[in-house]
Amino acid sequence: MLKRMMLLIFVASLGFLPALAQEKPTIVVHAFTLASGVTWPYNMNELQAGAAAAIKAKDGDLFDVVSEPTPSQAHVFTLDGEVVAYHRGNTAERMLIAAGSVAGRENAKIHYWLTDKDGKKVFEHTDTIRQVFMENGHERNSGLLARPFGEKVADRLKEAKLAPEAVATK
Repeated sequence: MLKRMMLLIFVASLGFLPALAQEKPTIVVHAFTLASGVTWPYNMNELQAGAAAAIKAKDGDLFDVVSEPTPSQAHVFTLDGEVVAYHRGNTAERMLIAAGSVAGRENAKIHYWLTDKDGKKVFEHTDTIRQVFMENGHERNSGLLARPFGEKVADRLKEAKLAPEAVATK
């Protein structure tokens, strides 16, 4: 009798495990758009891929990152944004005048937001991203801003507090 009761309790407790397990929120990363009048020399799809890779690398324990959601995912948020301003930068100014500091570096002002399944904005932020300090390597499709673009967005998404507390405290 005790064995049957223990078996019944064990089987019943297994039914509660899915409810206790915290599913990581899923972030669908869309390509950013350009504000009117902004000239942008790079491929937005490359920046989209870079942002998704940076979020996976920095916040993979907090979020799942996908390009398209699946119906089985419960907590799905969409990351959209736009490039509000872009400044090409000047290598001579960066190297001679500013000795590699902020002056002369390529930079862009980006505005981005997360929306839930219902289209409601749950997080919104504006940042200025700059090329990495003293970096001169140039990628033809994404320029010098690809890495800082993805890293800045990944850092800010932690502020959105979308991840369950149990996962976030690890």
